[in-house]
Amino acid sequence: MSKKNNKYKVVLSNSGLSPTNKVLTHNHLGEEVGSKVAGELPLTIKIDDEELITLMTLGTRPEELTLGYLRNQGIVDSIEKIVSVDVKWDIGISNVITKNKDIKKIIDKLEKKTVTTGCGQGTIFGSTIEKLYNNTLPDVKIKRSEIFDLLAKITKFNDIYKEAGAVHGCALCDRQNVLEFVEDVGRHNAADTLSGFMWLNDIAGEEIIFYTTGRLTSEIIMKAKHMGIPIIISRSGVTNMGIELAKDLNITMIARSKQRSFLIYNNKKNIIFD
Repeated sequence: MSKKNNKYKVVLSNSGLSPTNKVLTHNHLGEEVGSKVAGELPLTIKIDDEELITLMTLGTRPEELTLGYLRNQGIVDSIEKIVSVDVKWDIGISNVITKNKDIKKIIDKLEKKTVTTGCGQGTIFGSTIEKLYNNTLPDVKIKRSEIFDLLAKITKFNDIYKEAGAVHGCALCDRQNVLEFVEDVGRHNAADTLSGFMWLNDIAGEEIIFYTTGRLTSEIIMKAKHMGIPIIISRSGVTNMGIELAKDLNITMIARSKQRSFLIYNNKKNIIFD
């Protein structure tokens, strides 16, 4: 995994939680057995003490989730404007302190929002859509063998899913390795957490491959665009709007992937069939 260097020296609390809880269940024979379940807690994001939104999350990496959410929703356009992220689970708050403290501009961005199909999130703000078409992503080639190698390596992750189920996983990869892997109750949260990680560490998206266990809907394509990532791979399926948006933004879209097979939904030209 990549080491966190927090290039911009944003002050972060260290409030990550354990992802699972122990419970007692009964099996098909009526026997009492111990089991683990995924955690799920509300986390309300505030900016300079003004409430923004409440997300449901595992809570393992709440500071990066907060940063990635602000980035992918277009609410804050530069991490250099952020002073600190302070998460307090006793009150369920993640409070972001900014340098400019221009609350009116931030609140104005939130007037238009769309309810989405997303699990663990449910809305996108108008500011997200406005910046989508400022530019398109570059053509980046990838070999079929590189895709297969990454899919094989990703099977070693998904630890929370293997232990408790009920979560989605997302990963940042290069052509040889899985660089960072995050699980959360919704694929959107996992993607936002990775976006926050990239922001903190000044990681450009052009050479990154994004993987998710969840479906590729329009809002996941939007997140990939805001993260600057030109190649996305999913274990699951796609939606029609997801495909159309991928075409508009020049995102190479691969889904229904298994260790030795996949379907290309956009940009076959960028796949090298070695």
